[in-house]
Amino acid sequence: MPAASSTPTLPGGTTAVWPEAANWPATRVRQTLIDYFRTMPGYEHTFWPSSNIIPFEDDSLLFVNAGMNQYKPIFLGTADPKSELGKLVRAVNSQKCIRAGGKHNDLDDVGKDNYHHTFFEMLGNWSFGDYFKVSLTARRPSRDRGVMLTVQRGALVMAWDLLTRVYGLPKDRLYVTYFEGDGTIGLEPDLEARQLWLDMGLEEDHVLPGNTKDNFWEMGASGPCGPCSEIHFDRIGHRSVPELVNADDPNVVEIWNIVFIQYNREEHSGTLRPLPNQHVDMGFGFERLVSVLHDVSSNYDTDLFTPIFTRIQEVTGAPAYGGKMGEADVVGIDTAYRVIADHARTLTIALSDGGVPDKDGRGYVLRRILRRGARYASSKSGVKIGTFFSSLVPAVVESLGATFPDITKNIPALIDILNREEMSFARTLIRGEALFAKYAAAAEASGSATLSGEHVWRLYDTYGFPVDLTELMAEERGLEVDRVALEAARAESVQASKAGGKGKADASVRLDVHDLSALEKNADVPKTDDTAKYKAGDIEATMKGIYHSSDFHSSSSDIPIGETFGIILDKTNFYAQQGGQVNDTGTLSVGDDARFTVEDAQVFNGYVLHIGKLESGTITIGDRVKSTYDELRRGSIRNNHTATHLLSLALRQVLGDHVTQKGSLVAPNKLRFDFSHEKPIALEALVQVEKICNDWISKAAAIYAGEVPLEEAQRIPGLRAVFGEAYPDPVRVVSIGTSLEEIKRDVANPKWMETSIELCGGTHVSRTDIIRRLIIVEESSVAKGVRRIAAVTGNEASEAAQFADEMELRLAKIEETAASAKAEMMRAFLAELGKSSISVVRKHQLRARLDVMRKEIKAVEGARVAAGQKMIQDELKRYFDENPNENVYVGVFDVGGDTKILAAATAAARALGKAAYVFSADETTGRVTHANYLPPHVLDNKCLDAKSWLAEVTTVLGGKGGGEEDYAIGVGSEMDKIAEGVALAKLVYCTKVEGK
Repeated sequence: MPAASSTPTLPGGTTAVWPEAANWPATRVRQTLIDYFRTMPGYEHTFWPSSNIIPFEDDSLLFVNAGMNQYKPIFLGTADPKSELGKLVRAVNSQKCIRAGGKHNDLDDVGKDNYHHTFFEMLGNWSFGDYFKVSLTARRPSRDRGVMLTVQRGALVMAWDLLTRVYGLPKDRLYVTYFEGDGTIGLEPDLEARQLWLDMGLEEDHVLPGNTKDNFWEMGASGPCGPCSEIHFDRIGHRSVPELVNADDPNVVEIWNIVFIQYNREEHSGTLRPLPNQHVDMGFGFERLVSVLHDVSSNYDTDLFTPIFTRIQEVTGAPAYGGKMGEADVVGIDTAYRVIADHARTLTIALSDGGVPDKDGRGYVLRRILRRGARYASSKSGVKIGTFFSSLVPAVVESLGATFPDITKNIPALIDILNREEMSFARTLIRGEALFAKYAAAAEASGSATLSGEHVWRLYDTYGFPVDLTELMAEERGLEVDRVALEAARAESVQASKAGGKGKADASVRLDVHDLSALEKNADVPKTDDTAKYKAGDIEATMKGIYHSSDFHSSSSDIPIGETFGIILDKTNFYAQQGGQVNDTGTLSVGDDARFTVEDAQVFNGYVLHIGKLESGTITIGDRVKSTYDELRRGSIRNNHTATHLLSLALRQVLGDHVTQKGSLVAPNKLRFDFSHEKPIALEALVQVEKICNDWISKAAAIYAGEVPLEEAQRIPGLRAVFGEAYPDPVRVVSIGTSLEEIKRDVANPKWMETSIELCGGTHVSRTDIIRRLIIVEESSVAKGVRRIAAVTGNEASEAAQFADEMELRLAKIEETAASAKAEMMRAFLAELGKSSISVVRKHQLRARLDVMRKEIKAVEGARVAAGQKMIQDELKRYFDENPNENVYVGVFDVGGDTKILAAATAAARALGKAAYVFSADETTGRVTHANYLPPHVLDNKCLDAKSWLAEVTTVLGGKGGGEEDYAIGVGSEMDKIAEGVALAKLVYCTKVEGK
């Protein structure tokens, strides 16, 4: 690779020192581009940090997929000109991007080649209405030198200069494209860009036309867009290969895309509308550029990935990465390296920015990515998944943390999310793969190369296998998926869900006194051992009872298909609803065929009844069962249960020791705590309660639980028990931050009042920092002397905080809005605020800001009305002082049609004993307000009254009005006829009153 000059001459005659090209670590590649544009004489760019990867305020995108996303308000002209963003003229940065869904989706290509990624960095620079594609010669002031410099610049000139002179890329290995035009959308070819490239010395066969797909860039279904000019690099060189440009050849790759943002794709019509200003978005594929400067054929052979590969090898014990592709990668180890490293980067970035694996939207994309990567790790690298991806986080943080410091801020929470999600998938992966193998073998045995769509849907619906993951597994066996049958199965499932779905199990499936008596007499059905509910993972159990329609059965074959029924096992790891904590859900399965979905779990006199529906197969008494609870749901419940204990402690410390629990609900999405207290809790006290809880959370205090003799437990100072609960002996004690052994050594020590020690049979986290955060979202009254607090933790707390941030941003925009539009926006904002589930403290703060605005608006409005009234009163007094023989004033005032202000004219006329007719147009509505007044002496003559006068003028202005004999007011629809109305008002008065 040719070296660049160490002291190049910049356009305009200045010099700068650039790094040698002999050694290009990724950090230097990135910084070189940023420094180049930051120090461009006369064209200095502002460094602008990367935005959050999750575009919470832009529903048109799943993830930020290009460097231009955060500048959308500038392109659309909606950026506040007073803000730092609105003041940007030129910018440079490295933007976090994910392309794994929507219009731009590279997920399926990752691992199969050497240059696709789901997460990548978009190095870029932007011009906002400043320079464009054309190379211009101009004299511009240099910010740091205070002198005028003659510079030759334009987007294409800058790109060529940086690539060939600074980075030292060989010119004959670069190809460029330009937009060839598209008659279907009315766009001409970009011949201007083509000529500019030729003028810079490129050969004609290196300047190529490109179609709308490749050379018209859009970040989504709507928004700013425009033609683009791409720069491609031939990794091999010493040849002419224009036919390989945009042909998905791994050796001829796009490295830079220069977008000329000239249009906006309208959201509803889809039409292209020219933007008022022309902008430039120059997006650099960072990973590809690094590989080019490393002089390697793959992005994965750079220092962006090799440290992560090293960590993968340490964890898996797999052979070292060999870079093989396709058929050459016989066992798929190298493909797995690429997939896992890419997905580890994506998950670390996305989860650090607030993304959460979920069942739909961007959350489902993240779940797909994790499960896809986990499956590669399991099947290709032989690793036992569960905590695999979290073990790679340190390597990713070391690689990217300096550039994107947000990923370093809450690593324990990030690891907790990864582990919970991966463990949940791990429980179904082995069985799901076994079932897939069974389905695939059946297809092959029948001579078919197509996998049943119904089977593919079952793998998704039952085992959480994303369809694309099943397609990947099918591809490995040379099979295709029957997409038509798959969609039919999906539709049938959705319809069934609408018809009744899988909501809370039938409440009629309950054991009554007769059922329990029968069980007590049956020695073959012992009371359920549920001690495994405090441990993690699946267990093996034996089917002991099948209960349906008030009877016990020996087999599920006796029960109608689709009916809800109950199962009793000899032991279980399911938590049955009790003590305020809701039940677990999950599955019971017998081999690969029989699967029972547990929708509810209830305990009756020691017998745990698993309530739900049989999804497939048949179950029989004596069957061995794999018992699997939903770990994601259980994890959220654990968070909320431990947080409830912290909340109880904080309330006692802030409000007093009279606080006792009167009830609670511990659910996956929230916690609710009822307690004794006579009056509403002051905002300052709520702030303090929330702070105490979050301080405990940040301590990462360990949770201790174990059985203690009831009498001994009751001697612990500050010990709390659930209201109305009967406890066994020994009793289970849960302590936060202090081990039970330490407590037992000094049971009566009063210092135990300062921590949380409770009698509790619920499930809890192992450390408080797993909870991540607690936010109080409700404080209310339940009954006399009983208050209620509702709170959220974990993901729900993050979402509540993010929504509160969005509400705060919206309120800030309202505060900056013109007074005329503020009131309506405030009403809509207040209505949404009242329904929102955000922090009580934040909600109060937002309402306080609204109150300030309301008072300010009222004060401004009052001052405006008073000033307008005085202006009118002064005008009428001046007129009659200067024209003492006149008896009527007719005129127009620019007060926006405000009736309060116009009323001052009639008041002034009344005080002066004169007649008046005044007009004012409202430009926003196109209407005109008009009002009049007649003094008593005119009315006494019976020649004219105010309503008749108004009616005459209304024939010109339109609209309607009304009033009394001496005063009338109307609103007309013909604003452009005010002058005619003024003339008519004067004529009517002069004719009917003065006889002129």
